[in-house]
Amino acid sequence: MSTPGLAYSEPASRERSLAIFGQVMGLVAITCGFAAAGAYIGRDLAGLWFLLPWIGAIGCLIGLNVANSKGLHQLALVLLFAVGLLLGISIGYTVKYYAVTDSTAVYQAVAATALFVGALGAGGYAIRKDLSFLYRFAFFALLGLIVVGIITLFVSMPGGSMVYAFLGLLVFGLFVVIDFNRLRRAGQQEVIPLAAGIFLTVFNIFLFFLQIFGGGNR
Repeated sequence: MSTPGLAYSEPASRERSLAIFGQVMGLVAITCGFAAAGAYIGRDLAGLWFLLPWIGAIGCLIGLNVANSKGLHQLALVLLFAVGLLLGISIGYTVKYYAVTDSTAVYQAVAATALFVGALGAGGYAIRKDLSFLYRFAFFALLGLIVVGIITLFVSMPGGSMVYAFLGLLVFGLFVVIDFNRLRRAGQQEVIPLAAGIFLTVFNIFLFFLQIFGGGNR
């Protein structure tokens, strides 16, 4: 005989979790759409001008978290889409370069990103154990990746760019697993920050695949 109230707790919790999952992934998809629009807008933004929208995106990301923590969800939502648009503008010239020199690299990067994130995300979401303790390790791995990236910019190493790209996929692949695992137990307050985090991960994974399919050029 089941205990009253408990019979419905698990289905209700599962329904709530799926609802939040749908909201987060919907926001990620819309933000990716803004990024695509931004890439079109910034297709002729050459030189160091790409730094301006990139810096703007960082500011919007900080503002997003502040606004969300204060319950200003509409503002946080606007800032999320602004992050997507500005980051898209910052890589517009790069995407245009690959589209002109080797258009298949762009399509391959998009497809590979979708498969990569989909597979790892499904795995992370299916794991019942809370993996949030791995965030610290992933953060230090990211710092190490940044150091490697700086080194490869100034020190010429055979295949250095490709090695960097594959290391990047490992690091951000770990973020995919952790973020989707966190999504399994996230609350309504975490929807927008989680969407921002997953979008940033997808954005970087796309750039790494673009670098790989483009032959290691950066």
